[in-house]
Amino acid sequence: MNDVSIIGLGQTEVKEMWSTSIRHLAWYAIEAALDDAHVSKVDALFVGNMAAGQLSNQMHLGALIADFAGMRGIEAVTVEAADASGGAALRQAVLAVKSGLVETALVVGVEKMTDQVGSPVTAVLSSTLDADYEAIHGLTVAGMGALLMRRYMHEYGLKVEDFANFSVNAHANGSNNPLAMFRNRLKAERFANAPQVATPVSLFDAAPSGDGSAAVIITSHERAQDMMPQPIRIVGSALATDTLALHDRKNMLHLRAAEISAKKAMEAAGVSHDDIDLFELHDSFTVMAALSLEATGFAAPGEGWRLARDEEIGKNGRIPISTFGGLKARGNPGGATGMYQIVEVARQLRGQAGDNQIADAKVGMAQNLGGSGATAVTHILSNR
Repeated sequence: MNDVSIIGLGQTEVKEMWSTSIRHLAWYAIEAALDDAHVSKVDALFVGNMAAGQLSNQMHLGALIADFAGMRGIEAVTVEAADASGGAALRQAVLAVKSGLVETALVVGVEKMTDQVGSPVTAVLSSTLDADYEAIHGLTVAGMGALLMRRYMHEYGLKVEDFANFSVNAHANGSNNPLAMFRNRLKAERFANAPQVATPVSLFDAAPSGDGSAAVIITSHERAQDMMPQPIRIVGSALATDTLALHDRKNMLHLRAAEISAKKAMEAAGVSHDDIDLFELHDSFTVMAALSLEATGFAAPGEGWRLARDEEIGKNGRIPISTFGGLKARGNPGGATGMYQIVEVARQLRGQAGDNQIADAKVGMAQNLGGSGATAVTHILSNR
């Protein structure tokens, strides 16, 4: 099967873009990726999006964006997997190129999260949970994060302030990212005293929703080598699922889908944990960062928080995370989040991360989660 490489990258800022339509927003990232790859056409378009039908009153994004991007007639579809839509869209594109049926694929994650505010947005986000057994009883995504954090604190005897360095690290990196939604640094002592969203989850603990778009262009590695001096290879790609409802899981603090997809991707890539130079994880809440580090094998159960406390997640740490600010500081553009992660890992491997550059980065991992971890998509990229 064909190896797959990234030849083009594009992304927009993550912020509130009330005057920008979803088609324009997608085009900004697509145009940048086409320019970066020095190509003018592709064979297929995969759009990652989770909420345009509800928040933007627009479905059928595949055809819409293909038409607006001047690609009328190509194969184009939308991929939805809650917050993991972006990663899932790339997964489908990778399979298409590996099959040999598609030579060059464009993947764009796009989301407008701020056209509506308040309860309508909360309701849309809650639809990523189990409608019959969770959302119907009033559980929200923030409430889910609070349940997980409360249970984690209870199981391991922790306090809220023990999670502070996840956000401190994210904001330190976000301050150097001109595309980040929040570029302010955060002091650890302010973390535990922030206004509550859903106790014990606070404003400094939860990732802010924003509008954004990120895109990549992929093709076979053999072809990519003829097009650019250093294409970024996608050496591992895997998607796995778990139960939608937390109460159906044997252990609610174990992200089984994250574990499965990471293992499969690492096996496909032929890498170990020691080979991975950075990890863009899905830090929608700080507890999710801790759980992700544990599920993917970088920490034992109940020990993920220690990596933050001991500053092992920083640029010079054992496993750098959120290197451009993560969801917490860069912002969380819903179904586009997974594609931001991919662009950020690729920039690190290209040596284009500026002040956030991880020294001598060769292999990076990105993991995009949907809902409370019911979907997990893991990709491993390499510049070797």
